[in-house]
Amino acid sequence: MAEKSYEVVVIGGGPAGYAAAIRSAQLGLKTACIDKTLGKSGKPSLGGTCLNWGCIPSKALLDASHKFEEVNQLVDFGISVENASIDIEAMISRKDEVVQQLTSGIGSLFKANGVDSFEGMGRLLADGNVEFTTHDAQVSQIETNNVILAPGSVPSSIDIAPLSSPQVVDSTEALNFGDVPNRLGILGAGVIGLELGSVWNRLGSETILFEALEQFLPSVDHRISRDAKRILSKQGLDIRLGTTVVSVTASDNGVEVVYEAKGEKNTVIVDRMIVAVGRKPNTYDLIATDCGIETDERGFITVNEFCQTSLENVYAVGDAVRGPMLAHKAAEEGIMAAERIFGKKSLVNYSNVPAVIYTHPEIAWVGLSEEQAKGEGFEAEVGTFSFGASGRALAANDREGLVKIISDSSSDRVLGVHILGPQASELIGQAVMAMEFGATSEDIGLTMFAHPSLSEALHEAALGVGGHAIHMANRKKKK
Repeated sequence: MAEKSYEVVVIGGGPAGYAAAIRSAQLGLKTACIDKTLGKSGKPSLGGTCLNWGCIPSKALLDASHKFEEVNQLVDFGISVENASIDIEAMISRKDEVVQQLTSGIGSLFKANGVDSFEGMGRLLADGNVEFTTHDAQVSQIETNNVILAPGSVPSSIDIAPLSSPQVVDSTEALNFGDVPNRLGILGAGVIGLELGSVWNRLGSETILFEALEQFLPSVDHRISRDAKRILSKQGLDIRLGTTVVSVTASDNGVEVVYEAKGEKNTVIVDRMIVAVGRKPNTYDLIATDCGIETDERGFITVNEFCQTSLENVYAVGDAVRGPMLAHKAAEEGIMAAERIFGKKSLVNYSNVPAVIYTHPEIAWVGLSEEQAKGEGFEAEVGTFSFGASGRALAANDREGLVKIISDSSSDRVLGVHILGPQASELIGQAVMAMEFGATSEDIGLTMFAHPSLSEALHEAALGVGGHAIHMANRKKKK
């Protein structure tokens, strides 16, 4: 016999889950959210990986390390700072305070919207109800009309680099080093590896990234990824592409990394090794075996374009389903699921999901790359503008990178926007909005941007598609 009854039960309190729960309650549905996350302190903590172990704490450390790096470059502004030093304990403590403030804020939002919060494990049963297990192993059942599965993801592991030593860690532990390693190895040069590598490289670590792929950031526009690698390498990141790590062995003398590159076997000794080989859906024991819900061999839950599973009243959203593992994509799916349960015909536009890598300069993109556009049969027109020609970027001494816009030559509709440069994470939002309304490059070019501003680079790149850029020489001249 179920002890409680709800119209919607959400399992998972990360960006997908808490957004789904809040939106369900806003629509007048009696809603509960079950979340099992324990924060760094060992206490229940809403927000999932993003707030506790991912997006937010990593950005706090990225910003802190960037400020330290900037201190050593202030001489260009006529400012001298002597003997600047870092306090890792204080830096980590501030990061934890930011996390605590935001995670507790979700609890306040639940109360404000009337969402009942349950701390523990949720499991979907064959009858459509939910089994709830508290952290002290008390089990009960919750009756519900609808379920939204939002379990999130966990770091992937790899047999050659067992996490059996404090010297070999995953991305979670890499946010809590007590000191700066003299030499740091990172297995994987994707988003997570580059961001963590940037943090510790800025703070003084000699940082080596081992990447099996021959191409750097293959999903990113090739011009952007090429320039990004050049800039990041110049900053001190040792990015070794086409390397196959054979073994990672920790000992009292450090961590021995054996890898193969170009047919030769090499050995490197580092002080610590971060395993950053991606993430996997956190769906273990989430669904009773006789539910009839399908998952693939990697644990992803099979859903349709509306995030509906094979059961009409069960939705799955976020990192547990197909598509990029991004917090904003997850939140939009959670909201869509809640609204479709209510009866709205909501959709998520998967063509316009922005992505960001928070290195410096930042890397951001939305839509198709030039290579993808051509591969899909478009005759692509391209406009670019360098931040080196931006008055605002020069004034800030932050001139690395460019904006690149790809449009369809027949309609001029913008197919993709790619940014490598300062505040790319903020600039990409303007591109997303333009593309959401089906803008052409001419539409962006006819829009007035404030001067001086970094966003003018987006304006100039759009003008450049038609050969009308003002502050750069145009490759083609049109009247």
